[in-house]
Amino acid sequence: MIRAASPLVSPVGAAPRAEKAPAIDDDTRALAAVAYGEGSTGNVYEEMAAIANVLVRQQKARGFASISAFIKTDKTFAFAAHDGNQRHNKLKKATAEEIAADTGMSDAVRGARNALSATGTDYANGGYFWDGADIKSNYDKHPKVKAGIHITDPKHNIYGIKDKDVPGEEWWRSAAGAKTKLRGKWDYKYESTAAYGGTIFWKYNDDFVKATNNKVYD
Repeated sequence: MIRAASPLVSPVGAAPRAEKAPAIDDDTRALAAVAYGEGSTGNVYEEMAAIANVLVRQQKARGFASISAFIKTDKTFAFAAHDGNQRHNKLKKATAEEIAADTGMSDAVRGARNALSATGTDYANGGYFWDGADIKSNYDKHPKVKAGIHITDPKHNIYGIKDKDVPGEEWWRSAAGAKTKLRGKWDYKYESTAAYGGTIFWKYNDDFVKATNNKVYD
């Protein structure tokens, strides 16, 4: 008796059937596209994942219902989504199969899913901000440097920049605006939390936040 060939077995010489890549929802794609566009061309997973972590943290802190709404509305943390960034546009337009076949784009999607997960890893280590190579090339005029920066771990100093103290203080004041009692002092506003690829991640110095009651995300 001759048995019929199993439908799961490809005929000899035939190419194996390509598995359909899993669908990518709008939030994941929007987040991955910004992380891919803002990340360095080395396509470092941890760097893209950390950028995604920062974006989700900012989204939640600022009260946006979704990451897509945040990216569309607030251009402060998503330049790549609004300035014609080629890498961002490439991932936004790519099919799920094209993304699955590209290591950089698929890692960006993986990093986005990690950031959107309630149990994901925080590669930004609590960071709310990030900077690329301009913090070195524009060091003297860079807004964060002018406010004061501190590298908390030598591994974060990927550009070999120097710490910069910019001391400040804040006072309680009378109704007339006169200083009455010192609220607190700080030596710098920003401290590093992580660095990967070409990106350094930052958060505000606790002393600055306590003295000024400044929002940690603003």
